[in-house]
Parts: sequence; structure tokens; C-alpha cells
Amino acid sequence: MAALALEGLFKSYGTTPVVRGLSLEVREGELVSLLGPSGCGKTTTLRMLAGLEHPDAGVIRIGGETVAGPGVRIPPERRGLGMVFQSYAVWPHRSVEENVAYPLTLRRLPKSEVASRVKEALRWVRLEALATRRPHELSGGQLQRVALARALVANPRVLLLDEPLSNLDAALREELRAEIAALRARLGTTMVFVTHDQGEALALSDRIAVMNQGVIEQVDTPERLYGEPTTPFVAGFVGGANVLVGHVRDWEFHTAQGDAKFPLPAGMVAPDGPCTLVVRPEDLELGGGEGTLLPLSARLFLGHAAEYRFPVGGTLLRVVGPPREVRAGELLAVRIWKAKRFASR
Repeated sequence: MAALALEGLFKSYGTTPVVRGLSLEVREGELVSLLGPSGCGKTTTLRMLAGLEHPDAGVIRIGGETVAGPGVRIPPERRGLGMVFQSYAVWPHRSVEENVAYPLTLRRLPKSEVASRVKEALRWVRLEALATRRPHELSGGQLQRVALARALVANPRVLLLDEPLSNLDAALREELRAEIAALRARLGTTMVFVTHDQGEALALSDRIAVMNQGVIEQVDTPERLYGEPTTPFVAGFVGGANVLVGHVRDWEFHTAQGDAKFPLPAGMVAPDGPCTLVVRPEDLELGGGEGTLLPLSARLFLGHAAEYRFPVGGTLLRVVGPPREVRAGELLAVRIWKAKRFASR
């Protein structure tokens, strides 16, 4: 039995559809990310799952129990879920341990049991020494740990995480990302993680559901999403691939604007006709003998590599390769050695 099942969910605000026929199953102990750009419907989906919004149509089941659907609307507090928000949502007038204890005190559990479980939850997130601190005495990373402990202390059926790392700086994001991965490995909690950051989704997830304009375009493992995207949108969003629209003629790809043409990679099967070519930045090579001469727009030093940008096909073609000394405006040969072709819609 799936820990969580969403079946044919629809949600509109006024005349604007936000979620359109979304279906998804999450297995017991699995971490599934809802990944997509702002406005794609991922947070609305999470809010429907949490019971903070009700779907216009469709069914939500948690552990086989219908919690939302025609004639059914189980309130949030009876769904057995934990939730971690982007904004921490901790009470400023309560100590760390009082914040974490809140879900248990609502259930009127014995004080000794509350104290024991709060102590254990604080140990999970390494905050035992800060139990009596107030929120204003904590860093952003510590506040998010408090929110994690509070969400986990009641042993939720599913833990929902809504962009929980987006308010943190880069170093803290890395630290909390590792914390979430370690907690999941230790506790085996089923999790649904909402993010617009593909790096977070790729690093943490068993599977990723990539959303676009209210629908799921692909659900797959991180490895398959990156290596075998099924749509140009997924390819462009996961891994930042270059998406070029044009046509193939005589084993060459011509951009729709007519400003460049590239020999197709060796062994690529691509019949003549209109198509979209998806090329990851690392699958392009500078200085190839059969490359296409392009004017360099910009060079960005990345430390271990450099990113080179060329105006092509109405966009900027991004190439990642070894750092080299070049100037803006310089003509460089660019060769495609690996690409994925999609038929034009």
C-alpha cells in the first residue's frame, strides 16, 4: 500500500487553474520531491495534502485512508502529518523545548512521556544543549532544526517540507540538507519535499516529480531524470540543459533563427525535419575540429571549470569546460558531442 496517493487533483483560484489532473503515489519510507519553477503548483499541491486547501476535484489518500475527496474533508490536525515551513513558524515566546513539545501537549500526553520524546527529538537534530533557549537566541539553521524536531516528535505518517532551506545561506543549506538526509536514514520517515532548487532535489530524493504549469511532466529517479529526460522542459530544468529549436537537414542541426548550424554528434539518429535539440553544457566542446565558429558573449570562472556563453538561436548557449584565457567577442569553435532530440510539437 502506498503511504500517500494523489489521484486526479484539480485546483483553481478564480478562473486560474493551478493544479490540473495531478496524480502521484509515494511509497512507505520514500522521499519524493515536487520540483519546479515558481507558480507551477507544487506548494498548492502540498497545501492540499496538508489539508490547508481543499481540491476542486480528485482524491487524497494517506495510508489508504481517504482524507480529501467528494464529501470528505479531514482537517489538518487529524491527518497524522508533520510539516516544516520555509519561514520556520516557531513561537517566539516559547523555548526550544516548549516549541518541540507543542504537538504532544495538544494530545494531552503525560508530562514524563512528553519530556522523554522532546529530549529524543532534540537529540536527532543536535539541539539538546539549546533546549532552554528562545528563538531570538538561535541562528537560522538552528531555527529550522527546531521546526524539524517539532514536526518529527509526534511520529507523523508523512513529513511535508515546503522549501525548508530557501531562507538559509549556502553553507547552512548544505548543512541542513545533510541533516535531513541523515534523519531520514535513521528514522525511515516518508517525506514529500517541495523545492525549486534542482540541486536539493537531486541530492535528497528517491524520486522527483517535475512540475510545470500544474501538471507533472516526469516522475523518476534523480539519475534517470538527469540522464533520460522525457521532455525538453525537464531536460532544461533539471541540469540546466541548452534547449535549441530548429530543424535537421543533411545531418546538420540548423537553429530556427538561421544564425548557426552544428554537425550532429556521431551515431545520433535524427531524420530531417523540425525538432528541438537538448544539449547539456558539459556535452559541448570548445575547439573541436568540426566545430561551429561562434562569438563569445561571456566567460564565467567556476573554479574547477569555466562556463562560456554564446548568443545562439535566440538564447545563450552555455558550454562548460576547462578554464582558458579568452575574450568577449572572440570567435571560438563549438562542437556538440552528445545531444537528445525531441520532435517539435
